[in-house]
Amino acid sequence: MKKLKVTIIGYGGMGSFHAKLIQANPEVEVHGIFDISESRQQAGEADGYSAYASLEEALNDACADTILIATPNDVHKEIAVQALEAGKHVICEKPVTLTSEELSEIMHTAEEQGRVFMVHQNRRWDSDFQMVKDLYEKRKIGEIFHIESRVQGANGIPGDWRHLKAHGGGMLLDWGVHLFDQLLYMVDSPLVKVAADLSYVLGDEVDDGFISYLTFENGVTALVEVGTTNYIKLPRWYIKGTKGSAVIEDWDLKGKIVKQSGLEFVVAPKPIKAGQGLTKTMAPPSEESIIKEKFEKVTTQMDPFYTNFAKVVRGESEPIVKNEEVYQLMKIIESIFKAAETGQVVDVREHSYSK
Repeated sequence: MKKLKVTIIGYGGMGSFHAKLIQANPEVEVHGIFDISESRQQAGEADGYSAYASLEEALNDACADTILIATPNDVHKEIAVQALEAGKHVICEKPVTLTSEELSEIMHTAEEQGRVFMVHQNRRWDSDFQMVKDLYEKRKIGEIFHIESRVQGANGIPGDWRHLKAHGGGMLLDWGVHLFDQLLYMVDSPLVKVAADLSYVLGDEVDDGFISYLTFENGVTALVEVGTTNYIKLPRWYIKGTKGSAVIEDWDLKGKIVKQSGLEFVVAPKPIKAGQGLTKTMAPPSEESIIKEKFEKVTTQMDPFYTNFAKVVRGESEPIVKNEEVYQLMKIIESIFKAAETGQVVDVREHSYSK
C-alpha cells in the first residue's frame, strides 16, 4: 500500500513530535519539512529530512500528498487555504484557527478542492479520557450527572509565542480546546450554557488559566479547569454518578471507583465529630454499603489518528475528528471568552455548523 507523503510546516516542538508519530505509522512518511527559523531547518535536516527553501516550494512539490501545519496558531488558516488550493490534503494542529469564521473558510475551501482537512484533536485518544468515556457509556456508577476535568501545573505559560494574543496564546486556546473537545465528544447531549472565569494572575496579555462551568441538555454538568500556578494539583478527573463516584489522579492513570454495594439492608452511617460539632450527613458510608474497585485502563478500538487520516483519504473510513465537531468546539471557545468578559452565563444552543 502506498504511503502518504507528509510535509511538515513548522518544525518546532510539535512538528518534530509529529515526525516521530509519522515514523511509527506504516500509513504515512515524512517527505520534507519547512520552518522560518534557520535553526529549526537545520534541526530537521539533522533528523534526516529534506528542508525546503520556502513555504511556496513545499506547497508546490507534486510528490507530497499532505501538508501538516504545526506553526503558531495565527497562521494556521492562511497556510491551510494555500495548501488546499495547491491540491494537498491537510492536517492541522490545534487550535485549528483563532475563530470559527476562519475554520468555516477552510472547510469551504476543502470541499471546493475535494481534499481532506483534519484537525489533530489527539486528546480523544488519551487513556485517561478513554477510561472516563467507557465509564460514562457503560454506566458503571449509574447515570453520570457531574464531571470535573482538570489539568494543572506550576510552570506558567510555556514557550514564547504562547504569551502573545496576536499568535493565539493563552491556556483557553492551548488546553481548553482539548478538554472541551473531550466532553463534547463523550456526552451524548447538546451543550446548553457555559460560564467562565479567566485568570491573568501572571500578568500576561493572555489567560494563564481558567475555570468554566458547562450544562448539557440532559442535565449533565461539568467543571473544566486549567491552571499554570498550581503547586498542589487536584485530580485529573472526578466523576459523580447516581450509584457511585470515580477519580483519576493524574496522567499515570492511578484511580479508583467507589460505588453502592446494592445490598438491601446496610448499617446506617454513624455521626462523626467534625470540627466543633457532629455530622451524620458527611460521615463516611458503612463498609457493607459500598464496593471499592480499581479504575482499570481500557483498550480502545479506535484507529490511531494517522491511520484514520489515511483511510479517509482513500475513502475507506469516516474521520474520527469531524470538522463540524471542531467548528462547534470553536464556537464554544468563543462563548467561553464572552462569558468570562461579561461575567454572564452564555446560551450556546445555536452553535452548530451550517454551510
